[in-house]
Amino acid sequence: METLTEGKTAVIFGATGLTGNELLKQLIENGNYSKIIAVVRREVDFKSNKVTNIILENFLNLFEIADKLKADLFFVCTGTTIKKAGSKEAFRKTDYEIPLRIAECAQQLKIPGMVVISSIGADSSSSNFYLRTKGEMEAAISKAYNGNLKFIRPSLLLGKRDEFRAGEYFASFVMKALGWAMIGPLKKYRGVKASEVARQMEELSRMG
Repeated sequence: METLTEGKTAVIFGATGLTGNELLKQLIENGNYSKIIAVVRREVDFKSNKVTNIILENFLNLFEIADKLKADLFFVCTGTTIKKAGSKEAFRKTDYEIPLRIAECAQQLKIPGMVVISSIGADSSSSNFYLRTKGEMEAAISKAYNGNLKFIRPSLLLGKRDEFRAGEYFASFVMKALGWAMIGPLKKYRGVKASEVARQMEELSRMG
């Protein structure tokens, strides 16, 4: 068991996902954090006395548990794919409405800092629904929250997921094989390990 010292409190939304889980592991080992609140849809044993689970089946009902979310930082790692969500409407709920609700909650609680996962190419004027939704999400959060806000825009996330995504598996295979060839302007589109994205999220949270 860890020996806890007085430190920061962080809330992770999406702690059971690929990047969220990597971030959780890193914050557990990080001596700057003494408490980590994982807002999850089901009970999860994260095997650390630093971690507190708060179960919330519908993240849009976030204000019901707002009094339990007082912290130094919010890390937003929620997200899905249109295929997994089942429809564009369901995807938008997860990737636009939920992050925005988290930002509104952060503003109400006066949370000092928030780091949000978006996507490379996010653009509210894009003709691509996925990228347009991500861009609209960034714009809406920027209006709703006036604390120390940072977005991180990774390309394809590499890592072992709990669920199998055929499209991402194929893309990941190609990226690992040909990533070395993506240089110059294409370099930013290389696949990136979820653990690296998590590390960068924590670094961003310390920047003014």
